[in-house]
Amino acid sequence: MDRPVQRSRRRLIISADDFGMSADVNDAIERAHTDGVLTTTCLMMSGDAAADAVARAKRLPGLRVGLHVVLVDGRPVLPAREVPDLVDRSGEFTKRLVGAGFKYFFHPRVRRQLEAEIRAQFAAFAATGLRLDHVNAHNHMHVHPTIFGLLLKVGRDHGDPPVRIPYEPLAPSWRARHTGFAGRFGNGVLLAPFFAMMRARARAAGVAYNQYVFGMNDTGNMTSEVVTALLRELPRGASEMYLHPATSGPQARELAALVDPAVALALQERGVERIGFADVRMP
Repeated sequence: MDRPVQRSRRRLIISADDFGMSADVNDAIERAHTDGVLTTTCLMMSGDAAADAVARAKRLPGLRVGLHVVLVDGRPVLPAREVPDLVDRSGEFTKRLVGAGFKYFFHPRVRRQLEAEIRAQFAAFAATGLRLDHVNAHNHMHVHPTIFGLLLKVGRDHGDPPVRIPYEPLAPSWRARHTGFAGRFGNGVLLAPFFAMMRARARAAGVAYNQYVFGMNDTGNMTSEVVTALLRELPRGASEMYLHPATSGPQARELAALVDPAVALALQERGVERIGFADVRMP
């Protein structure tokens, strides 16, 4: 597909994060795909229910599956003794994103352990036999320049998978919601230079990426009403809308949105083509 055609259409990756985190999340993702509009998910290789997620993915050939690299708020694939500077005494990654980010910048030994862990997670995904649709990181840690560079570097050995650029443009996001202006301004304007650098690095590496993302500013609140409001403002080009569905708790509202006929109708009325990351071409 040539570039003018790609940009003239509204094309949307409808994705769910945290595949493999729990059976509850896996159930929701399977249902959202079979009974709803979900096209894509991303797999946590160290998740408690990763094996269950892989089994489900293999019986759902239409579900695109990417790698959700976990470097915070989870546990490593490698033994803790091999990544001692990345984990605490219990063998878990830290939940302190800012502190972790500083360590990645200033400690070469930490960066070597990061690369080893990222390679191990890519290798674990490859061992499943699933086709790698894309790669991103838990809690958007791949926005960190060190981690993003490592994803591109290791990704070269795995077919240069597309990457998520978590840029939610201010204008359509604000028109849709009219709430949370500070967060929308921060992501859509203040962080825009970081996202521009990510795009430039991806292009230089020959790696495709989404133009926009939606859901960043409404994480945990992607109800049917919010999703349809965002769809009404969806710009032309290749966007990603991501959710965190589950079958119980507050996240059940996000599953309800993904299987809501009103959401499917909104996609149809806007002429939105549902795609996966593998359908996105270099801009």
